[in-house]
Amino acid sequence: MVRKALPQGLRWLPGLLDPDEQLALRDAIRAVVRAAPLITPCMPRSGRPLSVRMSNCGPLGWVSDETGYRYQPTHPETGAPWPAMPLLLLDIWARLSGYPHPPEACLINFYGPGARLGLHQDRDERDFAAPVVSVSLGDTCRFRVGGTRRSDPTQSFRLASGDVVVLGGESRLAFHGVDRVLTGTSRLLPQGGRLNLTLRRVNPASEAP
Repeated sequence: MVRKALPQGLRWLPGLLDPDEQLALRDAIRAVVRAAPLITPCMPRSGRPLSVRMSNCGPLGWVSDETGYRYQPTHPETGAPWPAMPLLLLDIWARLSGYPHPPEACLINFYGPGARLGLHQDRDERDFAAPVVSVSLGDTCRFRVGGTRRSDPTQSFRLASGDVVVLGGESRLAFHGVDRVLTGTSRLLPQGGRLNLTLRRVNPASEAP
């Protein structure tokens, strides 16, 4: 349960995707991952692997390795361009973002047993006017969010399959993370686990075609 008001600019939309939409999006992401296999990213400098596995779709993809964080147009292992973004994701962006240009990247995070993601900001983009739109599929997670400083107080709430969170306005650079995934809370993914799909605009609107 959310114990206090959410940060200004953060929208939580429980159950936005109905079961049929969740199934359709799951199958679309499966097709993406067949073309752009999940990889295990690592932290810059230390090379320490993250507990989540990642892929991307869209013109750009977010990559983390020993050389740093960045967006690039190709899969770091196959060298192939990232697959196109599913139309359902583009529709979600158009409905919720309030931004006049399409997303350029969708980061796909897969949380298996024991995976988590520490508090962080999404700040590798060059355009903070556009929100980050985050879609949850599969097992429920405990999502934590705070303010724009790491030391700001945080609160946590549960995100279930079909929930969507929009980080925009004052919350665009809010610290956030996933404390843990609640195993067995969804049957959407036969192998279990959680998929998180985050839609991002990377470049300023002035550079849009």
